[in-house]
Amino acid sequence: MTRGGQGLARVAVVVRAGAAPLWWLGVVAAGVGVVPSGLTGRRIGVLAGAVLFIVAAAGVAWAGRGRYLTPVRAAVRAGKHDVLQDRAVTLRAWRRGHRWWLLLGFAAALGSSFALPAAGGMLLAGLGTGLRLKAAWLGRRELAAGQLFWVPVDRLSARAGRPTGSRVPDYRLTGIGAGDAAPGGGKRRA
Repeated sequence: MTRGGQGLARVAVVVRAGAAPLWWLGVVAAGVGVVPSGLTGRRIGVLAGAVLFIVAAAGVAWAGRGRYLTPVRAAVRAGKHDVLQDRAVTLRAWRRGHRWWLLLGFAAALGSSFALPAAGGMLLAGLGTGLRLKAAWLGRRELAAGQLFWVPVDRLSARAGRPTGSRVPDYRLTGIGAGDAAPGGGKRRA
């Protein structure tokens, strides 16, 4: 049986795709959310937001790590006819698929500022930070293995996310130099 002609997206890029939008929407929501004093006052809101930021970042960074390693055990080399998807295309597909969730989260963070100033925005920023930390962890795993992890695009969710689960029994592997993204999903430096 030959494998070929599949579009492949980097696992770390899919994980990292939501980091920047969540971070920036969270920073803006926290900045705007400091303006109203809210029900609890700014000091309590910011302190609660700091706790939410830390808990969200740690929770997202640590949650589900085993699910990302399970497909690696059954991984196979990418075929010579497989097409490696550009980092920008993967990011655009994820962000397009999740745009309404991002806007809803931003609106909820702004709305929560009338109760706890800045806390909702800091929570969003913590989620983005956690995704970036998880992508960095995947990058370290890729460097340790000496291979990059790819997932067939048709195995991703309808919103171009979720590179794990029952839909993804295995990953495809390439060498470290493949594709236009560095290990961890960031931009490859020239």
